[in-house]
Amino acid sequence: MSPTLVMAPLRGITEAAFRDLFVRFFPGFDRAVAPFISTFQGSRVKAAKLRDLLPENNPRLPVVPQILSKNAEHFMATSRLLAELGYTEVNWNLGCPYPMVANKMRGSGLLPFPDRIEAFLDQIQALPLAISIKTRLGRRDAGEILALLPVFNKFPLKELIIHPRTGIQMYEGAVDLDAFARSAELCRHPLVYNGDITSLADYQRLAARFPTVRSWMIGRGALADPFLPARIKQLALPADPRATLAAFHEELLACYQDMLSGPSPVLGRLKGLWFYLAASFADGTKILKKIQKMKKLEPYREFTREIFAHGAWLPQQQGETP
Repeated sequence: MSPTLVMAPLRGITEAAFRDLFVRFFPGFDRAVAPFISTFQGSRVKAAKLRDLLPENNPRLPVVPQILSKNAEHFMATSRLLAELGYTEVNWNLGCPYPMVANKMRGSGLLPFPDRIEAFLDQIQALPLAISIKTRLGRRDAGEILALLPVFNKFPLKELIIHPRTGIQMYEGAVDLDAFARSAELCRHPLVYNGDITSLADYQRLAARFPTVRSWMIGRGALADPFLPARIKQLALPADPRATLAAFHEELLACYQDMLSGPSPVLGRLKGLWFYLAASFADGTKILKKIQKMKKLEPYREFTREIFAHGAWLPQQQGETP
């Protein structure tokens, strides 16, 4: 059975324009979870707040909106707006690790408080949408998940996405696969694994260890090697993968120039992508440092064209190099 692959939400990168272009060039993803939107008070919302989720901006890849909130009433109001756009599912963000979020008791900042999470979930049951949750093992202690799972099991969640790190780990240190294994034993919902799938070999090791998991969320690994979803699903790669990568980059640059005002925001978006993409090139550290210093689009365009044409591209996939 082919695995279900979910594009992870990376704020500032995997927004609608990026998602749409990505799946045009790189097959394999089945759906995406969008970067979170914060809850709104009331029903009057600026159009810009929901632009990323408008159906006309998401024609190719099914997307699940994600909401960051600690207020059930505001969550419900925002969910109803999303339902009016045609969405049938929303994802509650209980995983964001960044201190500016967590210190306000949102995202992973709520994980030490299972009673508050239970009260929140109980209140939003009246919504006419399916609810899924993206979480971590805990805010500071991986053992927090053991108190959370009985709460999650009480409610009809569509799925539970677990990144097996704590919030304070951010993206550092090893994922705790033993804690994920305990969670898989206790969870009564469809479970999605999220975290450090950066190569085909990574996926194969995880799939062998967790044979009951059918869905896998990939973020940073697919930005470093956009062909990773296709590799996992054993789909045919293009004859010249680097040419495909270069063409994607050219269209993304043009798209950002149309969307954004001036070179600084365009370069800002592209530098965010290169933070991950550079890792798949032999001189990735040097490439990233040079790109990060650039302030004008023309030198950037010339440099990146040279990289795609002649750089040593070495995506990790069981020691193979296209």
